[in-house]
Amino acid sequence: DITVDELLASGFDAVFLGTGSLVSVPLKVPGNDLKGIYQATPFLSRANLPPEDLPPEWQEPLEVGRRVAVIGGGDSAMDCLRTALRLGAEEVTCVYRRTEEQMPGNIVERKYAREEGVKFIWLAAPIEFIGDENGHVRAMRCQRMRLGEPDSSGRRRPVPIEGDEFTMEVDTVILALGYWPDPLLGETTAKLKTHNWGLIVADEETGRTSRTQIFAAGDNVHGADLVVTAMIGARKAARSIDEYLRRVKPRRARARKPARRESAMSLAVPTQQ
Repeated sequence: DITVDELLASGFDAVFLGTGSLVSVPLKVPGNDLKGIYQATPFLSRANLPPEDLPPEWQEPLEVGRRVAVIGGGDSAMDCLRTALRLGAEEVTCVYRRTEEQMPGNIVERKYAREEGVKFIWLAAPIEFIGDENGHVRAMRCQRMRLGEPDSSGRRRPVPIEGDEFTMEVDTVILALGYWPDPLLGETTAKLKTHNWGLIVADEETGRTSRTQIFAAGDNVHGADLVVTAMIGARKAARSIDEYLRRVKPRRARARKPARRESAMSLAVPTQQ
């Protein structure tokens, strides 16, 4: 392993950070460590890839029960819902803490999930997972929510309704709550400004960060988004890095060597008599 500062100290003039947002957002409620509770990325990877292509900790057989609940409202949540059905689940339910209108996922993906039999519970959030004597999840206690004032995203914030709870039986729970950047990058890079769960503070047009020689773009700046959005940011950052390097180390045009006469002669085509 090597840090960004070690790269710069070894002679690199600039470093671009495109590490993405790959850390699953946890759900910190009692019982979140029970068997049968999965994060979205490991669940989808284990469902679609052969064991030999997975990290060792993901190679155990994937067990999906009869009743599956997916927590979240993005595209990853829709993928998990439909995958659970294909793996044999009989009852698949999406639990989302806001309304359908505020779901961030693609409306077409939601339509397909409905057509395949997925049920939706709006304005609800898990507050406890309940397990059996073997440590496997068997039920989920949820809190009813209402919409309050808008938060930093512009969407109305979900507010718990005190005393309004319900319990639903589940055999498998999949958490699709989004992704954060790996906080290790900010923790190991001196004076690199981060905010909002480790997102790197970078200029939208140039990719410049709080460190002169460090540039960043993509999901580790904006959070999980489309590939094309990351590509646009990376192209802007690449242009900015090129301009920066030209100022730091102006490039000298290489002197072109004149072609040797014999080389030119060898390319001549003899005229036909």
